[in-house]
Amino acid sequence: MTDWAVWTRGRGRVLAGAAVVTALLLSFHRFVPNTVGGLGSLLESFLPWLGVVVVVLLVLALVRRSALALVALLLPVAAWTYLFGGLLLPAPDPGADDLVVVQHNVSDENTDPEGTARALVRAGPDLVALEELVPPALEVYAKTLAPDYPYRTVRGTVGLWSRYPLSGSRPLDIKPRGIEEEWERGLRTVAHTPRGEVALYVAHLPSVRVGAGGLASSWRDESAGLLGDALAAEELRRVVLLGDLNGTVDDRALDPLTTRLNTAERGLAFSFPAGVPLARIDQVMARAGAVGALRTLPATGSDHLPVVARVTWD
Repeated sequence: MTDWAVWTRGRGRVLAGAAVVTALLLSFHRFVPNTVGGLGSLLESFLPWLGVVVVVLLVLALVRRSALALVALLLPVAAWTYLFGGLLLPAPDPGADDLVVVQHNVSDENTDPEGTARALVRAGPDLVALEELVPPALEVYAKTLAPDYPYRTVRGTVGLWSRYPLSGSRPLDIKPRGIEEEWERGLRTVAHTPRGEVALYVAHLPSVRVGAGGLASSWRDESAGLLGDALAAEELRRVVLLGDLNGTVDDRALDPLTTRLNTAERGLAFSFPAGVPLARIDQVMARAGAVGALRTLPATGSDHLPVVARVTWD
């Protein structure tokens, strides 16, 4: 056997090993512990991007002409397809009774609130949920959205604009214990739609930080638990949650929400950061309904991209 053959076979084994490790991370990400630096949640926040690792390994395997590596790559390909392949399928045809919703963290530093509001209106939603509403921008959003959305409710820095009448609006207590300053970032209301009453929740969970020590997310995790408790106590059958949840639906920290509500069936829709979107942390979830055709809208003056989705009722 030539030195070239030995070297190529050795490299093939390394690539095959990397493929197996990637498949294990995709298939058993829940077993990666969060006790050290929140590594589990950190991995799950960017889990779809392991598909890029698979593509790189495939190219290297072809260059090395390693049959072993190519066979091993079937494992992560199958795992990624199982987890995310359905999101890439064509969206079902829209239904006449679908509820179209837009979710957008407009950013408290947005210098063009009027342009942002007009961009959201062009998507033609029935509901518009906004976070990081601060004066004087709040007044601009209210004035710009009012002709198309005559019903609104705002609590703290979150708000909802609707084509349909709203009632029973109230703040939602999702404030973590460690936050002492004024903090109001959740609301609950009821929309009276042609298909009946729908309980609507708008929430902005605390931010997470990634540093040398890993992922710092304790406030976000606690707030998600409080929101999950509120959803569990909701008496109306139909529920829609819209918000900047500062987490992806794969992140175990959002289990209090994802175990109670349906998540998007179509569309990766990475929404943050707007310049180079890496993760979808802006979410639309529903109970007694399917969330389909979730997609992003063009960038506004925010550091998030808006997301738009259709909710089809059971």
